[in-house]
Formats: sequence, structure tokens, C-alpha cells
Amino acid sequence: MKRESIFNAFTLLALLAVPLWALWMDEPFTITLATKVAIFALAGVGLNLALGLGGLVSFGHAAFFGIGGYAMGILASHAQAYAPIMEWPFLIEGTKTMPVIWLVAIVISGLAALAIGALSLRTTGAYFIMITLAFGQMLYYFAISWPAYGGEDGLLIYVRNGFLGLNTLDPIQFFLICYVILAIVLFLFAKLAKSSFGLALNAARQNDERVQAVGIPPYRLRLVAFTISGAITGLSGALYADLNRFVSPTMLSWQTSGEIMVFIILGGVGRLFGPVAGAALFIMLEHFLGGLSDYWHIYLGALLLVVVLFARGGLIGLITGREVMHD
Repeated sequence: MKRESIFNAFTLLALLAVPLWALWMDEPFTITLATKVAIFALAGVGLNLALGLGGLVSFGHAAFFGIGGYAMGILASHAQAYAPIMEWPFLIEGTKTMPVIWLVAIVISGLAALAIGALSLRTTGAYFIMITLAFGQMLYYFAISWPAYGGEDGLLIYVRNGFLGLNTLDPIQFFLICYVILAIVLFLFAKLAKSSFGLALNAARQNDERVQAVGIPPYRLRLVAFTISGAITGLSGALYADLNRFVSPTMLSWQTSGEIMVFIILGGVGRLFGPVAGAALFIMLEHFLGGLSDYWHIYLGALLLVVVLFARGGLIGLITGREVMHD
């Protein structure tokens, strides 16, 4: 545990040190890459709650990522156009204030996860995987056929949203916002994993019958975990849309769900910093290998195969020598 804690601290410091070094070297693109790592890691933390603690292999988590993105895009576009989202008597104004957008993204994504989870969690195994994938694809095709907000072309936001007087267009300031949010969510994840709820959820992952025998319904545990998981992923989607100032149906696609899952597998399923390490490795591979070949995913696939076969604890397990998390 000590070695993993040291690795976690090093990872958190490295994620902060790289953009600060890039600021000193006047390399704003590197800061943007670090921001992508923080945002994707946040999405991975959301899925890790369902997958790592609850054993729920969701292949539709991009649905919540995209819902968060569209929540940001819709609110910001209406504020940009000085037009309400709905007319009287349900007048809803747009906004470009980040905390308000984050709250809306969290609530809507959480409600969507609650509705999808209530149905999906009545199935298990491959059926659960397929029904979450189906819900994700339904929302993806809905976004494509939604002309009011760009349809297949997506929705462009001209100015980044604001946060407490900061210049959010400055790459380092926007990175720090995302970094602090990631650190807070990681702290809450660690507390949740060690709470009675987290322990019960982990127990349900291992043996349903024993949890039921002590009077705890596994379905309710998993539904709460899936809802929180979707809310966190929705928050990351809002941040990602803000980073790009663009919302696209691609955010809802099954490929995006797969990438979020890859972050966790590469870093280590169920590990606190697994999504952070996995997202950092993924972005580095995309940046360096993508410049060499358009088929860099071949190398990613080979690496993923090696991790699954020979390093089941992911990158963190390989470095710390621990296959299973015992926090």
C-alpha cells in the first residue's frame, strides 16, 4: 500500500508539474494535453466507481459524457445568442457560468444514469453490457438527428465559459480548474471506497448472496453507484466540451465508451489512480505515436493485450507489484 501511495502522490504531482513546466517553456499545447489528461481521468474515475468497485461493465458511459457536454453546449449557446431555452411559462435562461453549468451537467447526467441503471441493472453479464451500449447508441443517434443543436455537425461555442473572474481562455488557468476538480473527486472516491457503502458495494461485486443475507439489497447498491458514476462522467463531459468549445455527437459514441474503459484497464481496474495513469498513457501514445502513423491504435491494442495477459493490475500493479487493490 505504501508503494502505491507513493506512486499516486508522484502521479498527482507530475500531472501538475508538466503544465507548469510547459508554461515556463511557453508551450501552451502541452498544457492543453495535460488538461485532456485531467478531464479524461475524471471520466475514468466515474466509470471506475461502477466498474472497479461495483463490477459493472458499462459500455454506454459515453452517454453520460455526451449528456454533460450537451448540457454545457445548450446552456452556453443560448447565453451566447441571448435567447432563452424555453419560452413562457417555462422560461430557462442560458448561462456561461461554469459552476451553474457543472451543476446542471451533474444533475441531468445523474438522472439519466438513474433511469438507464434502473432498467439495465435488472440484467447481468453480457446482457448488461449490451443494454448499456444500446442506450448509449440511442442517445448518439438522437444527437445526430437533433438539428436545433447542430445535428451531425455538432455545436460550436465561440467563447469559453467563465469562472469567478478567472481568464479561462488562459490554458494554465483552465487546467488548474480541471486539476482541482479531479483532485476533489479522487479524494471523494477514496472516502467512498472506504465507507460502509463502498465496502458493501465491493462485497456485492464478489458475492451477491452474502450481501442479501445480511439484509442489503445489491440492486439498490449498484443503482446508487451507477447514478453517482454517471454524474461524475457527465461533469467530465461538460469540462471537455468547454475545453474544445465544441460539442459533437461523437462524445456519445461507443468508441468514446471504449476509450474511457481503456483508461481504467491500462492504469488498473479498481485502483484510485488507475484512470489517471491510464489517461496519461493514452494521451502520450496518441500524441507521440499519432504523429508517426495514422494507425497508432495498432500499438495501443498490442499494449492493451500485454496488460490484460501479463499485468492484470494495470500500469500501477506492474510498478508497485500489487495485482489487487487493498485500500
